Amino acid sequence: MAKIPGEVRGLARTRCPLCTKLFSSPKILPCLHSFCLACLEQLEPFSVLSIQGEDSDSTSDGSWLQDHRQPPLSILCPICDTEVDLPPGGIYDLTTDHLTMNEVLLESRQAQGAGMLCDLCADGEAVKHCATCKASLCPFCCQAHRRQKKTASHAVVSLEDLEGYSQTGKPILCPSHPAEDLTLFCEQCDHPVCRDCVVGQHRQHQCDFAASVVHKHGDAMRELLTSTQLHVGALEGALRHIEGVGSAVSRHVEAVAGEIRTFADGYVKAIEEHRDRLLKQLQDLKVQKETLLHLQKAQLEQLLMDMRTGVEFTERLLTCGSDLEILLTKRVVMSRLRKLNKVDYNIHLAAEDGIQFSPQEEAGQCCGYEVFGTILSRAVDPAKCVLQGADLHGARQNQLASFTLVCNDTSGELMGKGGEPIRVTITHRDKKDCVIKPSVCDKRDGTYHISYTPEALGTYTVCIYVKGQHVQGSPFTLTVKNQLRKHQGVFHCCTFCSSGGQKTARCACGGTMPGGYQGCGHGHKGHPGCPHWSCCGRAAENSECSTPPPGDSSQRSLLKTVVL
Repeated sequence: MAKIPGEVRGLARTRCPLCTKLFSSPKILPCLHSFCLACLEQLEPFSVLSIQGEDSDSTSDGSWLQDHRQPPLSILCPICDTEVDLPPGGIYDLTTDHLTMNEVLLESRQAQGAGMLCDLCADGEAVKHCATCKASLCPFCCQAHRRQKKTASHAVVSLEDLEGYSQTGKPILCPSHPAEDLTLFCEQCDHPVCRDCVVGQHRQHQCDFAASVVHKHGDAMRELLTSTQLHVGALEGALRHIEGVGSAVSRHVEAVAGEIRTFADGYVKAIEEHRDRLLKQLQDLKVQKETLLHLQKAQLEQLLMDMRTGVEFTERLLTCGSDLEILLTKRVVMSRLRKLNKVDYNIHLAAEDGIQFSPQEEAGQCCGYEVFGTILSRAVDPAKCVLQGADLHGARQNQLASFTLVCNDTSGELMGKGGEPIRVTITHRDKKDCVIKPSVCDKRDGTYHISYTPEALGTYTVCIYVKGQHVQGSPFTLTVKNQLRKHQGVFHCCTFCSSGGQKTARCACGGTMPGGYQGCGHGHKGHPGCPHWSCCGRAAENSECSTPPPGDSSQRSLLKTVVL
């Protein structure tokens, strides 16, 4: 349900926030907001207790049955939107707002003015009000009121003086005994009662006059009021702090927005200047290219004239010249024609050759901002690109291998920048479904590091493309072999030397020296004359062992000494 608008909630305390009329039987919700009983009946409950599967006993307009058999469990307050629990009797058991009823009665009497009748005789016009009896009196009844011994001490106030006087309501009667005033208070039930209630239902309960216990309960209420007022002050301070923080946030956001605008304006200015600079550079390149094309055109035109001259002269000589004239002129004509035929007249400049725009390329700073986008006046030539590396044509199974692609321009010079479209394919020759997926790393200096890890043995075909064209040396063959076999022996195995020259020390490789030495000859005349592996005799420490696998002794050969 929608909450009550602020202008409605700001009505006088004597008017219901829902119907905006003077309160009629005002009831107080647990959230301390008061509404007319009839207005509360129109609120839609959250849930209703069902009887024998019936959905609800509410009427079509949302009101509840007057028999109170099925009260709602809870409702939403129209002002604070709080879910409030209702007593077992529903809205009818809610506490009556007697203070508001007094204010309504006071406002009604002030509005009626001279037209109000006496509450005792109902004939005369009321001019005064008895605060004790809560009755409006005419002049005659007022005099009688003062003559009677019981009422002589009652405070009688003129109706004209009722403004600001709050206790004008009628006596609050007991709901169980309508003829009796609620003058007593039951401590056990925590509820006001009348004399008949004390004699009957509250006979065994501790009861006292309301005037006697109101101070005790009033003090407890004042303590809670003081504590609540402290919370109210703290909440107001928190709200003021939030408002201050909100204002500070707004100021900070506005300052940041100004920084963003300043940055964006400067960035736009830098971009525009960078754009103008690129366009100027492009125009200069255009002039250069046009100049080169004009020069090449002039050269080709001159070559064409020379060729036409040679062709015409030769045709006229062969057609009109005599045999002797042809033989006499043959050498000079043929020399000229050979020279003309060797001239390279291919067009070396394409429409887009040498002029490219790279938007991702860093272009330095402009007006203090980093800008991107450069014009490249050099183009990569796939035919001038070269491949380098030890793993170009050979690799080991399940071991990382790599080589380098160096991109050069048409003059064979290193491009010095990256960003070229590189494509590499490595396919097994015998197993078409066996394809190695290489990794291409752009070094941003014109070189590209290509790495791969072959899993299957055999021969592969490697193709490397730049701009869709094979580079120099592509395609080529790659052979994948088994992994390097580790040495199982001992390197630097001459035990004669390592034992300090003991003649009886036997070398691990099996080689011996003359003279009864068991050493193999390391460092001395003999074989091999240098440090070597005892298992296979390889002299290189970082090498592949050539010893056959265990059980295969056909190729095993022990090192032997050479006769001195």
